[in-house]
Amino acid sequence: MADGLFPRSELVLLTCAEMAAADAAAIATGTTGSTLMEAAGRAVARAVVERFRRQPVVVLCGPGNNGGDGFVAARHLQAEGWPVKLALLSGAGELRGDAARAASQWKGAVAAASAALLDGRPLVIDALFGAGLARRLDGAALELVECVNRERLTVVAVDVPSGLHGDTGEILGDAPHAALTVTFFRAKPGHYSLEGLRRCGELQVADIGIPPSVLDVIGPRLWRNDPALWAGALRRDDPGDHKYARGHLTILGGGAATGAARLAAVAGRRAGAGLATIAAPQAATAIYRMAEPGNLVVEADDGPSFARLLDDRRRNGFLIGPGAGVNARTREAVLAVLAAGRAVVLDADAVTAFADDRARLFSAIRGPVVLTPHEGEFRRLFPELATVPGKVTRVREAARSSGATVLLKGPDTVIAAPDGAAVINIHASPSLATAGSGDVLAGIAAGLMTRGLPPLAAAAAAAWLHGECAHAFGKPGLIAEDIADRLPEALAAAMN
Repeated sequence: MADGLFPRSELVLLTCAEMAAADAAAIATGTTGSTLMEAAGRAVARAVVERFRRQPVVVLCGPGNNGGDGFVAARHLQAEGWPVKLALLSGAGELRGDAARAASQWKGAVAAASAALLDGRPLVIDALFGAGLARRLDGAALELVECVNRERLTVVAVDVPSGLHGDTGEILGDAPHAALTVTFFRAKPGHYSLEGLRRCGELQVADIGIPPSVLDVIGPRLWRNDPALWAGALRRDDPGDHKYARGHLTILGGGAATGAARLAAVAGRRAGAGLATIAAPQAATAIYRMAEPGNLVVEADDGPSFARLLDDRRRNGFLIGPGAGVNARTREAVLAVLAAGRAVVLDADAVTAFADDRARLFSAIRGPVVLTPHEGEFRRLFPELATVPGKVTRVREAARSSGATVLLKGPDTVIAAPDGAAVINIHASPSLATAGSGDVLAGIAAGLMTRGLPPLAAAAAAAWLHGECAHAFGKPGLIAEDIADRLPEALAAAMN
């Protein structure tokens, strides 16, 4: 188990190297490579037959194993009575191994790949390049992809849309916008990257006969987020529970943007914290006290007064950042909590406040800590990672160097722990792009940590629940105030 996450094998994501290792492990147990290729191509053909009406189809094959999968798919579609044309990027003599064997079983014509084959708007099966492509598309391959996209043809991608890097999710020159992508055994990080979400369409993961036991040898450390990973940690059934047993969340409130801490406090309580206190400047306490009656309010004008709150050991969870201000008070409060080793979520202003002194922040981290930056805040705190390809790689390195669990927001939110365990969350909605939404997310994560979830599990659960709240709202017009109100439904959905 990684930081509270159950290693559910069906949720594992494999890098290209790990997928190659899975293939090799299956072959080592007696399954031949040609058997795996036959199963892969047959799965593609089956997905096409199940999804689309019978129509002309062009199968675009590349010179490697992805092209071999295309030859197999073409053969099975032809056997089903589909009108199939097959085009090869390179000469058939350049095919090797299993791909050459698959090509030899194709009894139809093999055309040279060209845009002219796309006249008549056929269904296109993209078997040009798989997830391991490491160079930019060029020449005939690029021309084909550009034509497919320009004409908005319907595409079924084999493994990944050609040009989408399976690990980093980068677009290498261009890649088709597929309606359906069929991959094999387990999905890859690139499928769930932002560009993967844009280009893969519906994703199907086909069983091609690789035994799940190979994962025990590979030891993958990346998961697709799902309640199956962490829902067990949400359940509490002790009849002796009381509010302090569920934890006391303390939030540093600012003097100006008072709504941020209020949103976070309500979200923290909805997420399960037994009670929540906002520590606010004396001049703003009246504003906080006029709002939600369930939020407690105390005065904390400066860092030392906030630090004195730590004398109460029942204050076991903290959130610093939403509306706190980029100032000495915020920095001092962060350092006090870190020195005490309490569970804390650092968001927004708490992240930016250390952009020019991150060494001091990182050296102070010793307890359970979650950082929740958006892309701009992440670049300010980790400028050396701005150009590193692959969001998962960037977040993992940020977690390793900082010593905190890092949640980098986005439609492809990535959460990584310092030990390298990571989760990709795509259970989100564009409607969450509204002011205050991030404050609610931070409040959920802090509430979950306050009730005892470890950082990676709390952050992963918060990201999923945040998205589920938006889905539960179910109509246009979502604002931040609506999100926490949907948390009971979201929690129920996660635990069912």
